[in-house]
Amino acid sequence: MKKILLLAVVTVLGFTNVNAQKIKFGAKGGLNFANISGDNTKGMDVVTSFNFGVLSEIPVSDKFSFQPELMYSGQGYSFDDNTVALSYLNIPLMGKYYLTKGLSVEAGPQIGFLLSAKNEKIDVKDSFKTFDFGVNFGLGYKLDNGLNFGARYNLGLTNINNEEGSSSKNKNGVFQLSVGYFFF
Repeated sequence: MKKILLLAVVTVLGFTNVNAQKIKFGAKGGLNFANISGDNTKGMDVVTSFNFGVLSEIPVSDKFSFQPELMYSGQGYSFDDNTVALSYLNIPLMGKYYLTKGLSVEAGPQIGFLLSAKNEKIDVKDSFKTFDFGVNFGLGYKLDNGLNFGARYNLGLTNINNEEGSSSKNKNGVFQLSVGYFFF
């Protein structure tokens, strides 16, 4: 029994050590094209903002990786020359499947925390819920030198409105383009 336990521990430690050497850490940034969907959104226009943050890629197999991220994301919407700017701290938990060397499809859930909400420099954070949940779909391409490119859509699944007495339900929608670099 002790030999089996020792063999299991050595195997797990060996596997962890091999995979730990393959884990990559990096940073990325890019553009957001954001809007909301749902009730009373006719005439809403897209807001262009930016995203930036850090990420890690953890290989599970030759074709599949897990990629957790910590990202700042500028989101919101525009109507009648009036812009509502929403700032989120998002945590995407992406699964990546490599179709060919470098080219991957990505999908996974995302948790978002509202940092600020402004309507023409007026604080309107109380009008929005502090938590957002969504799902991401995208494509990525990674070069051997660590440079990577991505296109992703975040489909919001939760109502972001927090106004008392309002029956309106709105959800975030964000198309993202990004460029990143894996340092090690």
